[in-house]
Amino acid sequence: LATGPRQSNSIFYEIRTHDIKPAKMKEFLEMVNKYFHFRTAHSELVGFWYSELGAMNKVFHIWKYDNFAHRTAVRHALAKDKDWQGKFISAALPLIEKQHNEIAYLVPWCQLGKPPKEGGVYEWVTFQMKPGGPALWGEAFRAAINAHINTGYTSLIGVFHTEYGLLNTVHVLWWNESPDHRAAGRHSAHEDARVVAAVRNSVRFLESQQNVLLIPLQCSPLK
Repeated sequence: LATGPRQSNSIFYEIRTHDIKPAKMKEFLEMVNKYFHFRTAHSELVGFWYSELGAMNKVFHIWKYDNFAHRTAVRHALAKDKDWQGKFISAALPLIEKQHNEIAYLVPWCQLGKPPKEGGVYEWVTFQMKPGGPALWGEAFRAAINAHINTGYTSLIGVFHTEYGLLNTVHVLWWNESPDHRAAGRHSAHEDARVVAAVRNSVRFLESQQNVLLIPLQCSPLK
């Protein structure tokens, strides 16, 4: 019941979240920027960010795969990559407190976007919806997302619906020029009757929500 219509091809996205030891965050980010080209030689990185607000000492990265066989082949190749294992993994693992991954698909009405320019900030919003999947809440959720897009203050990058991990979870990735631009836009949206009505309808199916402000790393394709 937790799954629903998705894109017609087999492409999916792996969302990886790491909790970094607080005293080691700077060291970890420096290592990523220095050595992550060994990892991106094997498969496509969508983006890599660290948390600024809403969560502490976390990094988020998203990988694109053609199908599950593709991911398996990449994981096998990484295990044999001496540069990746020796220069990054062996040094990075002691800096990590916890790792978590999810497999997600883009919702069928969303294509992965890009920001209109570099230099902004990203917002990662996680919605935990009531059990039942898009058949229950999909239409209302889409209307709420579109209402925010129509205000013009923010840019939608992607909407991801989990397949492995905590089900009935939807992650929405937004881009804004700055935290202040986002704050001003949110203030205006809260006074827009169309947004208020769409959100009021959608939250009937919402169990929880978390917002995290993200800063892209130098190595991130999405900047």
